[in-house]
Amino acid sequence: MFALACLADLNPSQREAVTTTEGPLLVLAGAGSGKTRVITHRIAYLMSLGVPANAIVAVSFTNKAADEMRERLMRLVPPRSARDLTLCTFHSLGLHILRAEQEALGLPGGFTIYDTADQLGVIREILRHAHLQDRRLDAKAILSRISRLKNAGVSAEAFLDQLRRSRFVSEYDGYAAEVYPRYQARMRALCAFDFDDLLVETLRLLREQPEVRQRWQRRFRYLMIDEYQDTNRCQLELLRILCEPHRNLAVVGDDDQSIYSWRGAEPRNILDFTEQFPGARVIKLEENYRSSSIILQAANAVIRKIQGRHDKTLFTRRAGGEPIQLVIAPDGEAEARFVAEEIDLLRSRHGLMLGDIAVLYRSNAQAALFEEELRQAQIGYRLIGGQTLFDRKEIKDAIAYLQLLVHPHDEISLRRVINYPARGIGEATLARLESWQRQAGVTLWQACLHACRAEDSEIAPRVRAALAAFVDCVQRHRQKLAGSVNWANFAREYLVEMGVPDDLIRAGPTVLAAQRRLRNLEGFLDALGRFQERSSAGGAEALRAYLQRLVLSSQEDDATHLAGDLVTLSTLHGAKGLEFRVVFLVGMEEGLLPHRRTLAPREVDLSEAGGVREAADLGEERRLCYVGITRARERLYLCRAQLRGSRLSQTPRTPSRFLEDIPVELLVSRDLESPGGGMSAEEEEEFARQQLRNMLKMTE
Repeated sequence: MFALACLADLNPSQREAVTTTEGPLLVLAGAGSGKTRVITHRIAYLMSLGVPANAIVAVSFTNKAADEMRERLMRLVPPRSARDLTLCTFHSLGLHILRAEQEALGLPGGFTIYDTADQLGVIREILRHAHLQDRRLDAKAILSRISRLKNAGVSAEAFLDQLRRSRFVSEYDGYAAEVYPRYQARMRALCAFDFDDLLVETLRLLREQPEVRQRWQRRFRYLMIDEYQDTNRCQLELLRILCEPHRNLAVVGDDDQSIYSWRGAEPRNILDFTEQFPGARVIKLEENYRSSSIILQAANAVIRKIQGRHDKTLFTRRAGGEPIQLVIAPDGEAEARFVAEEIDLLRSRHGLMLGDIAVLYRSNAQAALFEEELRQAQIGYRLIGGQTLFDRKEIKDAIAYLQLLVHPHDEISLRRVINYPARGIGEATLARLESWQRQAGVTLWQACLHACRAEDSEIAPRVRAALAAFVDCVQRHRQKLAGSVNWANFAREYLVEMGVPDDLIRAGPTVLAAQRRLRNLEGFLDALGRFQERSSAGGAEALRAYLQRLVLSSQEDDATHLAGDLVTLSTLHGAKGLEFRVVFLVGMEEGLLPHRRTLAPREVDLSEAGGVREAADLGEERRLCYVGITRARERLYLCRAQLRGSRLSQTPRTPSRFLEDIPVELLVSRDLESPGGGMSAEEEEEFARQQLRNMLKMTE
């Protein structure tokens, strides 16, 4: 009966995906086709067949998606069984394995996870010691290259070998080749892993140690992967190893929504799944439960032009729907003003909540005009991709102070706070500590302990006294943490003694700014206390786990989801996975969507059939447009401007080529201020389409 209940209310394709339990399985799930429903019901179905919960792993790409899966499963299986499931992100799975295998890693004392700021600190330290700091190098560009190499499975040695055999080497590739091996060595010396290492080191461990590999292969007998089109090479190799004995790998994804190649995702993983996992079964989910028929027809028309994709066509049993509104504004300001006014009408006349509405754009730079117009109209909004609480300096400082308690050899955290607030321990003192550290072969923290005890004539008594006070404060609070303490009160007392709140007040530049930073700090301390209450946790190890979780969350979840009835402003990348009753897809122009970076001369190539084939990066722009269209449930506005730029320098704009693909009968044209001198809206739209055809012929 339980097995039958798992299959209730599923359409035939969903039911087939749920009941196919053995061997490799590819579920091609179109937008809005119920992929999360399939994953959760498949887990419940496996458990109904007697598969233990702890033998099942379901991997998503954000903590939010994993939490949503767990919530749904709590309604399908007994709560206790749901808690035994492994529902996580790839990086959380890697962290779980690495923490369980600390002895095999050779790190019995544990390790620290470095976030982006910490990684950049290591890179800059390496550049400084390599005497490259005066060249104004972009540490982020070097770190980005190292990250891409790691996720592609390219070691420092292999990369250097590639460069030696390459005809052309860019300047930053050369710097990355020099920094990469030093970065790895420095991270190991610090007992630290970065975000990428959570996968790279897990993969290395499983490859090199058969007993470890077999232990986890026996443990995880059924693997399910959500958003498989976003996986990279490292993640693919990890899955190959874990499912090698049983081959029970089920992946769910949509190559039409593969929009993260710039972040290292490999669309070939989903396109070549049946070759990588021979004998795989392929099931398509094409029935859409989100959007109207008209919106789906437009989405299908846009995506159909991509070659080499898995063939699928979305459909819905809900016929008709509101026509798509094609809005032609005279300039960018008029476009933003129209959107604000239309949102106000949707709210006042049609009774829509602001939370039902989204404004989507290709680039963050487009947001400013819409923010300004929404503020003028007193319409509340949330900006996805803005700075999160845990990215703020005052919170990063507080986390660094706490990291120092639970991991004394965390050098990046020590460097961040040793002279914050300013206590006279400047660069000269730090250089002396580093010199002794290198000579003695110890950590920077041990060098600080030595400097406090020794009569070191090179460090002035006043500075040594400040250093001793700092070290004493850390050690006393480390001892307190070993007992039973309320984390929020404990951290507040610790930070007050270190002088952090007073410094936030002194830093200004206004009273309001200082109050805002103090509120942020209090919000962090409250979150710390709430976590302790929920988990009944205590002690240094529990606090260390919580701090690691903070780093994972800040790295994995890009969107900040705020409470309240607010319009959503988001890039198309940030809107992936979301849906709204109404969507304004703005900036539908060549140079914006598709983005100008994809419009290089190499964009057009002749296919074997003699037709025109778009380059891969332009194909990703088409997929972005498809993702934007399929976020809408009921109403879709496609907006473009005829002129864009400053008032003194307006540049004529060409309509996006993606508009050309949408059948005219699906559109209602709204020309806000026709410059055509008597042309009708239909004539103006046909004129714009002819402009686009002429432009495309020139690129051929």
